[in-house]
Amino acid sequence: MDKSPKITFVVASDVHHRDGIGIEIYLDGALALEIFRDDARKSREVSLYKRDVPLIVIEESIEIFKREIPWAFIEDHESSPN
Repeated sequence: MDKSPKITFVVASDVHHRDGIGIEIYLDGALALEIFRDDARKSREVSLYKRDVPLIVIEESIEIFKREIPWAFIEDHESSPN
């Protein structure tokens, strides 16, 4: 049986190239994937940085994302009439 990789994560926001927040998932210290909530595009996306990420890691990463990142998108305050 294969040894499960050690999963660690970091919550990170981005307001320069993208507008939103997400989690970076590290396996044994190396960046493996990111799940990002893009508030400008109203989307949630997964980016893989490592080949052959085990399904259990993907499933666990989604659970971490749902637990750590608010599901609702943040509206752009510049476009609201105030």
